[in-house]
Amino acid sequence: MAGDSFGTAVADYARYRKGFPPETLDRLAAHGIGLAGQRVLDLGCGTGTIARQMATRGCNVVGLDIDFRMLEAAETLALADDVEVDWVESPAESTGLADASFDSIVAGQSWHWFDQDDAIAEVERLLAPDGRFAVCGFDWLPLPDTVPEATEALIEAYNPAWDLGGIRNYEPSLLPLLDGIGFKVVVTFRFDLDVVYEELAWRRRIAASAGIVNLPPGEAAAFDRDLAEILAERFPGVEVHTPHRVWAIVATPSGP
Repeated sequence: MAGDSFGTAVADYARYRKGFPPETLDRLAAHGIGLAGQRVLDLGCGTGTIARQMATRGCNVVGLDIDFRMLEAAETLALADDVEVDWVESPAESTGLADASFDSIVAGQSWHWFDQDDAIAEVERLLAPDGRFAVCGFDWLPLPDTVPEATEALIEAYNPAWDLGGIRNYEPSLLPLLDGIGFKVVVTFRFDLDVVYEELAWRRRIAASAGIVNLPPGEAAAFDRDLAEILAERFPGVEVHTPHRVWAIVATPSGP
């Protein structure tokens, strides 16, 4: 798994980064992903927000990530949730797991960090012939005059190399990869919702995001001060309202 090392801010990541809303899991289940008794792989699991929810629903789950610090946090959260997940430290592109060993594979908020060609080949190897594969995300929406728009503008000022802003659309890059391995798209879906944070929680969630996590400590502290000032001036109040979008692409090797 490529990209920034979220493990350096694992405490904030685990505490303040909200997991996929339950409706996401309901919609995935409606299309054959995460049914009770299934063998499920959460690819690039981070702190296991999907893995733990799948385990709660009766799935036999493997959560895989390249960063042991994220997996340690995931295990702590799983114990608190009273669920069992098998955590595996490995890159998504070469997992070492058995061929055709999963009924469902999910990459939630992680696909953009992988080597695309190698990762899709690994998904093809790991998925059972009648299995389902989903790439999904839970992204803030930088709509005009919103907290995410103001936050993104500040991130770009501090980190001009950051390229994960805007409203994401994975279909142009992912659909050709799926077609190349003979997978057929079952469904795509998306829905928007308002996610409410406390002011400090939003700041700590951003501190553990890709645009800020690897900044030098002094720059990260200055960013946080500026963000606090923007929130106080433009979006005053205890609560911070942030528009978000959940999206997913579900595919299968056996056709819809």
